Amino acid sequence: MGKMKKKGESGSATNYINRNQALKKLQLSLPDFRRLCILKGIYPREPRNRKKVGKGSTAYKTYYYVKDIQFLAHEPVLNKFREFKVFVRKLKRAIGRQEFSDADHLEENKPTYTLDHIVKERYPTFIDALRDLDGALSMIFLFARLPQTDKIEMDVVKKCKRLSVEFQHYIISSRSLRKVFISIKGIYFQAEIQRQTVTWVTPHSFTQELPDDVDFRIMLTFIEFYTTMLGFVNFQLYHTLNLQYPPQLKVNNNEGGTTEFCQDIELYDESLAALSCSLKSSIEVVDEAEDFDVFPTEDGSKESDLQKQEAEEAKNEKNLLSLFSSMKVYLSREVPRDALVFILRSFGASVSWDKTVAVGSTFTEDDESITHQIVDRPIIKNQVLSRHYLQPQWVFDCVNARKLLPVDDYVPGALLPPHLSPFVEEKEGDYIPPERRQMIEMEKELLKKNAEAEEEIVSAGGKRKAESDTLTAEEKKLAVSMLPRKKKALYEKIMHSKKRKASQVRKLDDKRKLHDEAQLRKKKDKAK
Repeated sequence: MGKMKKKGESGSATNYINRNQALKKLQLSLPDFRRLCILKGIYPREPRNRKKVGKGSTAYKTYYYVKDIQFLAHEPVLNKFREFKVFVRKLKRAIGRQEFSDADHLEENKPTYTLDHIVKERYPTFIDALRDLDGALSMIFLFARLPQTDKIEMDVVKKCKRLSVEFQHYIISSRSLRKVFISIKGIYFQAEIQRQTVTWVTPHSFTQELPDDVDFRIMLTFIEFYTTMLGFVNFQLYHTLNLQYPPQLKVNNNEGGTTEFCQDIELYDESLAALSCSLKSSIEVVDEAEDFDVFPTEDGSKESDLQKQEAEEAKNEKNLLSLFSSMKVYLSREVPRDALVFILRSFGASVSWDKTVAVGSTFTEDDESITHQIVDRPIIKNQVLSRHYLQPQWVFDCVNARKLLPVDDYVPGALLPPHLSPFVEEKEGDYIPPERRQMIEMEKELLKKNAEAEEEIVSAGGKRKAESDTLTAEEKKLAVSMLPRKKKALYEKIMHSKKRKASQVRKLDDKRKLHDEAQLRKKKDKAK
């Protein structure tokens, strides 16, 4: 007979290892272990039976897969961590003995490492990196706006700002932006990159002190990996558009007064961050209108009709991406310049501002060709009759509505319509505001037109057959009466919740009607 195995030597107990055991196995301190786990994407695991894994103990411990810890043991960065620990010990000894020449020599030969191999390991394909880009972008855009402190070095902030600006330039050049929304947390953006939906949030500008209860060491470890990852992504995205990387401006706008804001060495970075100029291409390509060739087929004109429909859809999409292309927009100094420039340029507009606000202005306020001016003041003096004065929300709402909205609702001092989130998907029976209901009706009309076009194409090759499977009211009652007791009780609960939801929707509708009536009375009183 074989040797009998003791408790904890077989089964699920051998698949897990607690954190203290992992630290001893890897000979790492807890901060270095956490850092390595973040870089490699290793997370704690919850065992199904803690008592079995803990050999009868039910005390709470953090567990990892044994195979994950074995995976960490062969990581090249692990050796760099150990070398850095030795370096710190030698440096402290040299400084303590006042051997400053030895300390300088040690500082020059400080151990360094790169995370390129980890990025390639975690994301075998470029599409994998795009799918995991949301969190990385949100973190990098956050750090790009943070102030320098004793916990956050200026080099980290500068690197995040550079990467975020490069990514924004790609979105502008590729016209990939699709949705925008202003919330309390910040401004949400959504882009479609190589058929992948990427969503990130940019925080509002703030000057308050950083919270003390946030562990910035962990966040900086994430930033260390995310900056490496976004560098790879930006490089690949730029090459898909034949753009030079690092980005180079087509026209370096050095108008008078730009050097008053920053040093000459920083002037180019500031001009790049302004987002007001286009980028240089690595190969100059003549931008010509796309022509869709229609090839004849053996079975008739069905294929050509499909090709025509695809061409029409592509044309509509191109018109959407040029939503603001005919506009020349001037931004007043009180509006959120960074977000508005990014959105307007992403849809083809020319944008500028007062040169005393920031570097990169391309035309002045007295330019007669300006079509729209974005302001956030109730009263504007010396208005120019040839341009529209609008509040910033108009830009965001036009993007989400996918068309230019009437300007009368967004004039300075006007009560703005609700700013609806484009990320909400309404379910059947939910309360839908009137403005959103109108947008849904417009979308339905567009879908109906597309469906009719498809029906015409299908009818050319053969007719569809449609069967109705709807039940009458009497048949439904009969079906409910024949349900078993348990299923009937469940059905009644479902119907009760639907009725309660419908009641809540009616209450919200009544509240909205009262609000609209009150606003209408106020307008009439003002008119009198």
